[in-house]
Amino acid sequence: MDGVEPIDLVPPVDRAPSAGYNPRHRTKRGPDVDDPRLWKRCSVCKTPIGLGAVYWACNVSTCNRKRTALVFCGVDCWEVHLPDANHRESWAVEKRAPARADDAGDPPRAPRRRVVRPQTSPTSASASSDDEVLIVASRLKDFVKRRAGYNTSDRVLEPLSDIVRRVCERAIDNARREGRKTVLDRDIPDDL
Repeated sequence: MDGVEPIDLVPPVDRAPSAGYNPRHRTKRGPDVDDPRLWKRCSVCKTPIGLGAVYWACNVSTCNRKRTALVFCGVDCWEVHLPDANHRESWAVEKRAPARADDAGDPPRAPRRRVVRPQTSPTSASASSDDEVLIVASRLKDFVKRRAGYNTSDRVLEPLSDIVRRVCERAIDNARREGRKTVLDRDIPDDL
């Protein structure tokens, strides 16, 4: 290929020439991954690309993401990936592999700072919700207006929320008495 320095660590595979067969491309995996002269393999033909060798990459960012990281031993292998990639406009970019294995990896990142919020326990959550309004004001005001034509003060919401809390506590007790952890409609007391 253009400027690729092939690594002949494996004898060529005996194969009869056929359409699209390139004798420089190997169907076997080739050298071991632990070989110090190997950087990566061509994403199409799996030809080894050695350290310091010229390779080709796609200019499209989706082909160059860390997870994808497509590399090609030549322009013809780059062209093979185009039908599947559906790029609108793309070209092959000539690059050189790192000269040393130490440079092949990603540079180490600085440790990331994570903000962790303490988990709220059920007791602290219930303490803050004891004075919380449980009634939807707009729905209540619409109901009273339609039913009687009256206006509703905002101060009605707190006492109604207290009544709803007492009814819910009785329903929770009824569900607990029956051994359930789900409050059902039958748990709501009839004597309101």
